[in-house]
Amino acid sequence: MPTSSAATLKLWDRPPHTAAKHSLLRAYLGAWFPIIAKYNRRVIYYDAFAGPGEYNNGDPRYPGSPMIALETLLDHDYFPKMGRTEFLFLFNEQDSACSDNLARLVAEAKQKHSPWPSNVKVGIENKTFIEVTGMMLDDLDERNARLAPTFAFVDPVGVKATPMSILARLTDYPKGELLVYFAHEAVTRFCGAGNIDQALTDLFGAGEYKGAALLQGAQRSQYVHDLYKRQLHEVCKFPYIQSFAMYDNRGKRLYDLFYCTRELIGLDRMKAAMWKVAPSGDFSFRDRLANQEIIFSQVIDTTPLRKHLLDHFAGQAVTIESVVDHVVAATPYASSHVKRATLAPMQKDGLISSPNQARKGFYSDGTIIVFPPGQP
Repeated sequence: MPTSSAATLKLWDRPPHTAAKHSLLRAYLGAWFPIIAKYNRRVIYYDAFAGPGEYNNGDPRYPGSPMIALETLLDHDYFPKMGRTEFLFLFNEQDSACSDNLARLVAEAKQKHSPWPSNVKVGIENKTFIEVTGMMLDDLDERNARLAPTFAFVDPVGVKATPMSILARLTDYPKGELLVYFAHEAVTRFCGAGNIDQALTDLFGAGEYKGAALLQGAQRSQYVHDLYKRQLHEVCKFPYIQSFAMYDNRGKRLYDLFYCTRELIGLDRMKAAMWKVAPSGDFSFRDRLANQEIIFSQVIDTTPLRKHLLDHFAGQAVTIESVVDHVVAATPYASSHVKRATLAPMQKDGLISSPNQARKGFYSDGTIIVFPPGQP
């Protein structure tokens, strides 16, 4: 983090893994805004650790997450058709110099987009995540009101700022979504040290993290990742969760991003964004590869998906909608990998058939897919 006072601010550089994180955010919000606006008259984007709104890379500077969110909406091709929906952007930043700089950038954005659209509201707070979230939810409780559909981007530094109990309360609404930072390296290092046990207990909402101290290497890493994911499932009640790992230029796994939703369409759009950032399909980004010219194949390897579908649906006749939903919910793949990349080649190879298909290799709504019986 930068050192700052109310009068001065030292911006920090944007490492490659942060750029990758911003790419995920921009791609997902580009899909989320028009979808959520179609069915809701008020939506919220909550950036809980907003920072100063920019990174130090000369002029022009890279925008930070709050400015990316605003730009993604205002510059969206579909924005003129979203006039019936009110968009509330809530940016919170505890550091006063950072929040002042962010306020300046928002003011500049309002001048740039003058006249400012009346359906876009921006609020900036200068408190802790716990304070702002508690005040917001306490007010709703007092008024017996519900939180509008919210995408919460909770991206702190370290392990002490985001208790599981606060995340659960913030997302205890049917249309609440969460993209949360998990300090993977710090947790795996300190889970057996005993000096930050209370912070780790708050982070997980349980004391089971102590079991990681009995493990080493990859087993320890997987244990803390899976425990945090399980807690997001059980405490925050999210049925669909996808994580994405970020590695620094030393090869250290710095942190994981956990995307949490109750809607398959949200999971599908976030997976699509993650595949763009990590075309290898391993849901991770490595700084040491960021500046190398790596040519990824334009054809995604769907061989594992073909085998999975043949095993899972063996002997069944199911609709294309059922196949797509299953792929999104239960495999690493997204809906864009199903029809042309997987089912069409399978049908060409005689592995599947369809009794009601209008045209071979095309799968309109209601198309029935017949899978052969499994091998004895």
